[in-house]
Amino acid sequence: MRIQESELVRLLVSKDEKGFEYLYSNYSAALYGVISRVVTDQDIADELLQDAFLKIYNKIDSFDSSKGKLFTWMLNLSRNLAIDKLRSKEMSQRRKSEQVGDSVYKLDRETTSSPENAIGVRELLDQLDENQKQVMELVYFGGFTQAEAAEELSLPLGTVKTRVRSALIYFRKTLDVR
Repeated sequence: MRIQESELVRLLVSKDEKGFEYLYSNYSAALYGVISRVVTDQDIADELLQDAFLKIYNKIDSFDSSKGKLFTWMLNLSRNLAIDKLRSKEMSQRRKSEQVGDSVYKLDRETTSSPENAIGVRELLDQLDENQKQVMELVYFGGFTQAEAAEELSLPLGTVKTRVRSALIYFRKTLDVR
C-alpha cells in the first residue's frame, strides 16, 4: 500500500500509529544509510536512527510542505543528528580513548625494529616542542589529515599547518637536507 505524502503528513501530525508504521517500514533504511555514512559505529547508528524517529514524531508539527518534501526534511534531520553526535564530547572522548589504545599497540610494535626508528625519526620527533610533536604524531604516524588533526586537537587549521611546517623546517635543518 502506498500513501501519498500529504496523507502521510496528516497521519503523522495526528499521531496515527498506521502513519508511523508506514514511515518506519518505508524510510528507515534510507535514513539509516545517511546516518551510517556519518557515524560508522553500527551501535551508535542504530541508536541515532531511533533518535531520528523520535525527533520526527516530536517535531512533525514543524514540517512545512511549502519548503520541501517530507523525505528531505527527515533526511536532513537524521543527518544533522549524526553530525551532532560525531561532534559531541562523548565521541571526542571515544576517539581519544581509541587513539590511546592504538598508540599502546604501536609502541609495542615499535619495540621491535621499525623503519622510523632505524632512520632516527623518533629521536628527531622527541626534540620537537610538545605542540609540534603532538601534531606530527597525528599527521605522520596517526594517518590524520591536517584538517582532521585540527578537529581532533580543537585547533585552527592554520595553527596545525604552521606547526607541521615548522617541524619540517626543523627536521630539514637538523638533517641538513636541501
